[in-house]
Amino acid sequence: MELKLHRPICFFDLETTGIDICKDRIVEISILKIFPNGNKESKTWLVNPEMPIPAASTAVHGISNEKVANEPTFKELSHAIYNMIKDADLAGYNSDRFDIPLLAEELLRAGLDFDMKSRVSVDVQTIFHKMEERTLSAALKFYCGKNLENAHSAAADTEATYEILKAQLDRYDALENDMKSLSEFTTRKKIADFAGMIAFDKDDEEIFTFGKHKGAKVEKILETEPGYFSWIQNADFPLYTKKVLTAIKLRKLNNKLS
Repeated sequence: MELKLHRPICFFDLETTGIDICKDRIVEISILKIFPNGNKESKTWLVNPEMPIPAASTAVHGISNEKVANEPTFKELSHAIYNMIKDADLAGYNSDRFDIPLLAEELLRAGLDFDMKSRVSVDVQTIFHKMEERTLSAALKFYCGKNLENAHSAAADTEATYEILKAQLDRYDALENDMKSLSEFTTRKKIADFAGMIAFDKDDEEIFTFGKHKGAKVEKILETEPGYFSWIQNADFPLYTKKVLTAIKLRKLNNKLS
């Protein structure tokens, strides 16, 4: 089944120096862009992470320090990557919990104002886990009858994810061929930031999910304890979390002035 699209969607996959969203960096990114008319565009970049790649990570994806030594940095590639995804929804495998948060950190670090307000995301892994509870390789075998060659190559993983989503739509009548519906199905919980440190309560108001103010409304804490905002901004929190917190503070200030 082909995807019913009202706007482009970018399937993407990252290979990285590690799994710490704040500290680790991208060493390879592959993007497969699908347009509503069925046309496709794909790009894969090796990236110099400007930090050593741990041997344990190289053992997984095969990308060594030597392989990326003369490749462009993410900042040098950032505008090309941003331009490819800026008008599109996003999809990937475990993308909501890892790939999108890490990509957002890299883009914000490069000075590009990335956010998810005007787009949705579809996490193909969540569909698979809700329906079958397996891994990417098993998913490709289960849904498409194919073996995953070159696993942990960003391009191979990206193409496999795209093929799996199409096969999932064929298999499950309960899945609606609509990106907004798929995004809602694959969203594990309603959060304001990628790291899940700020979530929405039953009244659709932002609350903290960590620390001494866990469960408290963000706006109330910003009003009663203004130093908490400064502490988060100066501490080792994800850049996107800081961006969301700043937006809440500005919104509250504007509401007071209006």
